[in-house]
Amino acid sequence: MIEIKHFVCNPLQENTYVVSDATGEAVIIDCGAQFDDERTAIVNYIRENRLKPVHLISTHGHFDHNFGNDTIWREFGLKPEVPAADEHMMDLRQQVRQMMGVSYGREVPPVGRLLTDSDTIAFGTHRLTIIPTPGHTPGSVTFYCEEESVAFTGDTLFRMSIGRTDFEGGSWTEMQQSLRRLVLLPADTKVYSGHGPMTTIADELRYNPYMH
Repeated sequence: MIEIKHFVCNPLQENTYVVSDATGEAVIIDCGAQFDDERTAIVNYIRENRLKPVHLISTHGHFDHNFGNDTIWREFGLKPEVPAADEHMMDLRQQVRQMMGVSYGREVPPVGRLLTDSDTIAFGTHRLTIIPTPGHTPGSVTFYCEEESVAFTGDTLFRMSIGRTDFEGGSWTEMQQSLRRLVLLPADTKVYSGHGPMTTIADELRYNPYMH
């Protein structure tokens, strides 16, 4: 059994997840904590529950999913593990300047591991497999825990919607192919997205026009 703690972060209302199991080992997914209170809330949750973070992983390279990486690096010694095709995006200073036209002054930790489709993310007695789901960015992935029927889809699949494909590196064709991969997941799979509420594959097949 896994425990999923959800934090809503930064002005873009990004979802950060701390996922743990009975062993106390934990994975931090898409740490988008920008403001001090968001960073403190995540660190306090981990410490108060005596968790041991063993991976800091990103579904893709956009800044709103990686703002808090420096805090996790400083507090727990974890470098971000990111999809290989999004490595070029991990210079957050440059990305924020290009996309938002403002400067970003916080420290940017070095990438610790470039994730490929064949990698797995192990923590405690569980593991996450990687489903390639490009389209929103070239390297976008979904982290899937088959044992628990849970998928973390980043900005590929949302409740009743999908991620944008009009950013640099986005592709509508690749997004369509990625959605076809997610359709193949069991209908009872819980979907934890990069923004918005949790949903299921069954509900998305029923109500999401992009899933047909």
